[in-house]
This record gives sequence, structure tokens and C-alpha cells, in this order.
Amino acid sequence: MSARQLLDQLLQSGQGLLSEASNRVQGATGGAASGKGSFLTGLGGGALGAGALGLLMGSKKARKIGGKVAMYGGMAALGALAYRAYGDWQRNQAGGAQAAPPQTLDRLPAPEAEQHSTAVLTAMIGAAKADGHIGPDERGLLETELAKLSSDAQDRQWLETELSRPLDPAAVARSAKTPEMAAEMYLASLLVVDEESYMERAYLDELARQLKLEPGLKEQLEQHAKAAVA
Repeated sequence: MSARQLLDQLLQSGQGLLSEASNRVQGATGGAASGKGSFLTGLGGGALGAGALGLLMGSKKARKIGGKVAMYGGMAALGALAYRAYGDWQRNQAGGAQAAPPQTLDRLPAPEAEQHSTAVLTAMIGAAKADGHIGPDERGLLETELAKLSSDAQDRQWLETELSRPLDPAAVARSAKTPEMAAEMYLASLLVVDEESYMERAYLDELARQLKLEPGLKEQLEQHAKAAVA
């Protein structure tokens, strides 16, 4: 399966995955899920609030983002948000003049979209590890849920490799080949983490620095992400 397909299916992972995953994590942890305030408890707020993405995001963020972002559908959600944020920043930079449209994930031909999708998946997994909530039990569940999205052995190996990597925002940022890709990676990270956490806020700030995001663009991305989950 291509990275683009995997990302799209990940973002649209349905609520049917939730109850099974919840039962497994409760059995594995003696009835209480760990991390992010029992991160599986209460999931179900829309397509983004379940399955593999719910495990990445944690319950609070998954419930918030489930309604507004899910309505765009899959990876188009990220592309649409990034397009608006990047476009607003460009207009501010140009004093309101029309700039060339940003080439975000939802507007790219297949080869470029594949590269963007891989980078976004890498960013999401990195952000999910920022507060340490993906322990052995959560990792096992996440691998199981993603295996449902793809039976390809290379996909599973890629996931295992990414989950095993030490948390390193500089390594994540190296996947960004264009300013638009950097913006999408930062936006995807914003949608995964809880900015109220000190560790996650520190991770986001360092990721933005490593991605070489202009302060104005960083601000626009954060504003659009907050609006999407308000």
C-alpha cells in the first residue's frame, strides 16, 4: 500500500475499530488505559476519534478534532487546513497581493503526494511519542490497528521502525523537502499533540525550529489548528 493510501485510511479509520481496541487495552492494563488521561476512554467523536488515529492522538484531542476535520474526509482535511494557513501567511507576506497557490497534499500529483504522505505519517508518529504515552501496550495495539489498514509487510516494518526510533525532532524535520511539506508536517503534529503539556509544547517548538518555519507561518498553522478543534 502506498503511503498516501495508508495516510488516507488512517485518517478515516472508523469507529468500528474502537470497542475492540478499548477492550484489548483494558485487558492488557487491568481495566485502566494508560497515558493522556486514559486515552481510549470516551473515544468515538467522529471518524478521526477511533482506531489507529485515536491511539496516536489520545481521547481528548480525538474527540475535539473528530467533528470539524473529519467532514473534509481523510488526508484532504490536512491538505485543506494547510492550504488555508499557508495561503493566509503568503497574503500577509505579500501585503494582500495574490501569491502562487501553495502545493499542499490535496493538490499534488501522485509522486509528490506520496512523498508528502510519508513525511506527514512520520511527523504524526513523532508527535504521538512526544509525551511518552505510547508504551509497550499502546504500541502493540497501534501495530494491530494499522495492520488492519494494510496487510503489507513493508508497511508493518516501516511502522515498527518509526515507533522504535528515539524521539528526535531534527530527524523528523529532515523529511521536509518543501516549505509546504514542512507546514503540513507541523500542522499534523499540532493535531496530534496536547499543547498544554510542557513536553509536547517543547517538542513542537523545536520541531518548528528544525523545519525552519517562519514565525508568521507557525502562528497561522497554530491558529488554524486551534480553530479546527475548537
